[in-house]
Amino acid sequence: MKDLEGKIEQAKKITQLPNFQNNTFRRFLEQGHFNNFNLSQQYREEQRAYKAKSRYQEEIEAIRSILKEDHLLVQELRRQLSLLMSSQGRWKDAERLQAQLIELDEKETNEDQYRIRFTSFLVITYASQGRWEKTKELQVQVLETRKRLLETEHPNTLTSKNDLALIHWNRGRWKEAEELEVQVMETRKKVFGADHPNTLNSIRNLASTYWNQGRLKEAEELEVQVMETTKRVLRAEHPETLTSIHNLATTYWYQGRRKEAEEMQVQVTEAKKRVLGLEHPSTLASINNLAMIYWDQER
Repeated sequence: MKDLEGKIEQAKKITQLPNFQNNTFRRFLEQGHFNNFNLSQQYREEQRAYKAKSRYQEEIEAIRSILKEDHLLVQELRRQLSLLMSSQGRWKDAERLQAQLIELDEKETNEDQYRIRFTSFLVITYASQGRWEKTKELQVQVLETRKRLLETEHPNTLTSKNDLALIHWNRGRWKEAEELEVQVMETRKKVFGADHPNTLNSIRNLASTYWNQGRLKEAEELEVQVMETTKRVLRAEHPETLTSIHNLATTYWYQGRRKEAEEMQVQVTEAKKRVLGLEHPSTLASINNLAMIYWDQER
């Protein structure tokens, strides 16, 4: 109760500042919502990113004038500012701010749960710059910390392991990616069940890794499994089902099974036109693939 009263008092003090009378944060602070908001997303959606950045920085400085540097509200706002910078492609600025947050946490609070969060965003920033070695190094740290704090089969731990596999995948290190993807897939089957979306996503990832190694038969087996499951659990024309049919058609094509590939591609193209519309990017991609199939057959 005292903690809540303290937060309310902080909110009252902050909202009495002259430059907070019509401030974007005011309604959140008055209600005591210190962590459960995402204003940078709101600003991005309004497409006022540059103006938002300046305003955001001013408001953070106003809050920092009352709260300590290591206050969780200040850290959360600075984290969101780093996301805004990332959305503008200002990777170096985002990287610098995220690194500061990690350093501050290590020095002042030493809270693993917050440091993991900040580190995860820095991982994304490094990956966006193609700095895969640094990305891998930090992601390993995130994974090991989650194993220690949670457990090896916790959903967040599995997500971190899947992200590490994706990093290996982007570097073309198929064996390392495959090893982790198999682990994640098997564990998700046990924890969530074979039909769960997370499990199906793991199967897709593993199929893609097999495909990139030229192991088309193994990829096909997994893609058939995903297609049949999505048809049963979702519906025949659900976007996820259509994606799985598209993937299988592509595999058939590269196996030289031209007739089957064409039939499936026609099926998925017509379904996407009905479900997604003619101008949807996914529909256009399927039309393009079908055109390439016809072109290859000189039709």
